[in-house]
Amino acid sequence: MNAQTETFEVAGYSRYPVTQLPVRLETGPASLRIGWQDGHQSEYHYLWLRDNCPCTGCVSSLTREQLFEICDVPLDIRPLQAQLVDGYLEILWDCDDHASRFHPGWLRAHCYSETARSERRLQPQVWDRERIAGHLPEFDCQGVMQDDVQLLHWLRRQRDSGIALIRDCPTTPGTLVQIANRISFIRETNFGTLFDVRSKPDANTAAYTNLRLPLHTDLPTRELQPGLQFLHCLQNDASGGESILVDGFCIAEHMRAHCPDEFEALASLPMDFYNKDRDSDYRYRAPALLLDDEGAVVEVRLANFLRGPLDLPGHEVVRHYRAYRTFIALTREPRFQFEYRLNPGDLLVFDNRRVLHARRAFDLTQGHRHLQGCYVDRDELLSRIRVLERTL
Repeated sequence: MNAQTETFEVAGYSRYPVTQLPVRLETGPASLRIGWQDGHQSEYHYLWLRDNCPCTGCVSSLTREQLFEICDVPLDIRPLQAQLVDGYLEILWDCDDHASRFHPGWLRAHCYSETARSERRLQPQVWDRERIAGHLPEFDCQGVMQDDVQLLHWLRRQRDSGIALIRDCPTTPGTLVQIANRISFIRETNFGTLFDVRSKPDANTAAYTNLRLPLHTDLPTRELQPGLQFLHCLQNDASGGESILVDGFCIAEHMRAHCPDEFEALASLPMDFYNKDRDSDYRYRAPALLLDDEGAVVEVRLANFLRGPLDLPGHEVVRHYRAYRTFIALTREPRFQFEYRLNPGDLLVFDNRRVLHARRAFDLTQGHRHLQGCYVDRDELLSRIRVLERTL
């Protein structure tokens, strides 16, 4: 099966290599079972199969968007005939005289057995100071700008570790836009498209002073916190100002294992975050930890200096403070903190919904410190990875 043929046999644009062929087929009242060459077993419900028919009558050949609606067939839909033909699953349905043909690579890739779902699930590579200090993902700017293979390598590591360093970037203001655009467009906020991190006399955030910044995620006051945060060092000969980074997923998993009640409190009791400026007033209410449907931590939302008054039932107040204090105390432990001094030409990129960052105070009497920053949403990172994977 060549790549061109595969492209038109599935609903999307991805290619599905055939690594195993189906060798056995059994039909039941509501689903069928397929046995594969390697012994793996897959169950596919008839409703699911009819819903995912890839033919041009069910999926637009122009947009690859679904045309068929599952409510237009009965819940008890069944095959009049189901067979394996040259590795493909072919079905003739009993209700609308419709025929479906399923590509074996696509079927295997979308098997929803517990084993297959577990294998597909992305597993973040959590880190503490020792792990990341010896294995910080580092890339050359020219490589990621000119070579899509290097770009994909960076983005995969960025996704999995939540942090990466790109070296030897030009120190011309605005260069960051070109690098970020290798992923996608930049997310604009009330701080602009690009924001200059340097001390300002009219600062509207502590980031624009020379003061110490405690560990935090940016913009927890927004319904959707920014995903990737870019910090590009243009100038840094001031004393101090070292960056401190902590993997919030690592802290959360430590709490899950060692203090489960505090972990559960942070994942269920909401906090209020306020960002009050002269011309804007952003507020959002959510727990510090967001879990997915499998119970995995997928987001950390925390900034002490942006917390509003706690608004919880009285019997939950002390429980929340105990959990919050535990989390903060852990982030302060040196074993979890990775410290790095940005040098001109360094670009530090980290997942703002996972990695907490801080900055030591710095002294401008003997030098200058100027960083430029921007945000790119996590959705854009994952989209770019998928497009690169199907084209390279």
